[in-house]
Amino acid sequence: MTGWTAERIPDQHGRIAVVTGANGGLGLETARQLAAHGAHVMMAVRNQKKAAAAVDEIRASVPDAALELVALDLASQASVRAAAEQIMAAHKSIDLLFNNAGVMGIPEAKTVDGFEMQLGVDHLGHWSLTALLLPALLRTPGARIVTVTSTAHHMGRAISPANPHLHGRYRPWRAYGQAKLANFHFGLGLQRELENAGASTASLIAHPGLSNTDLQAVSVQQTGGGTSQRFFLFLARRSGMSAADGALSQLRAATDPAAKGGEFYGPRFVNSGPPVRKPVVRRLGMDKAIAALWEVSERETGIAIDVRAAAAA
Repeated sequence: MTGWTAERIPDQHGRIAVVTGANGGLGLETARQLAAHGAHVMMAVRNQKKAAAAVDEIRASVPDAALELVALDLASQASVRAAAEQIMAAHKSIDLLFNNAGVMGIPEAKTVDGFEMQLGVDHLGHWSLTALLLPALLRTPGARIVTVTSTAHHMGRAISPANPHLHGRYRPWRAYGQAKLANFHFGLGLQRELENAGASTASLIAHPGLSNTDLQAVSVQQTGGGTSQRFFLFLARRSGMSAADGALSQLRAATDPAAKGGEFYGPRFVNSGPPVRKPVVRRLGMDKAIAALWEVSERETGIAIDVRAAAAA
């Protein structure tokens, strides 16, 4: 694959990176490349057994990898708070935060806090984690937050404060589209908040295109093999990029010196190809959608994103 590759990642020695879902797929490859370039990587994951195996896998190719495990279940706000406390206690500064983990196209389910699962994991868990880590990010010159969305955000509808959890309207792909559009709006809305506060920290968004990762297989497993889930698994295995190539979009957003806050990175050919800067579309109604997302996120989690207060902290 020609174009921007992992070899173009600048030296990351002395930098602290937090990667959610770093035990497999895109997160694992992101952690691997960051470690290979010298970063200290905090692997924030739910399944600690898989996480330990991921650490061994990375160290097999990067023997001196600086890795640290953090237990994080994005489906539990209590777990998010505990993970953030652990990270903040260990590191006063954070250079990179990858809001990477997610679930896709699953049957209707609720988090322990009563949130619709896909919105709860893909967005609300990351909302709280970002807010709680913001003081460490703000005190780090050049820090970046990369939120991973999907081409599925195009089929999503902006969140409705009246029914964010889709009670009575749930469909697996409707919920997934809403969650990934929430990721899209979150990354852009966060950049506005950072700019308005005069912060140097940048928020960017990225999507991996069609990548052959565990995400499709888990979706099939959890649905018992629904037709659409099986189709996407087949498509990913037959024509999807490798997880290593799929991770390049978020790696470029995080490490390319030329990347700037508010930018969107994804594969050149929609769902495949090297990572390039993509246009931010669907701007009509975006201000209203971002305002609604902020209202719902603050109400549901009880956590506000206040950049000035976080900087003071």
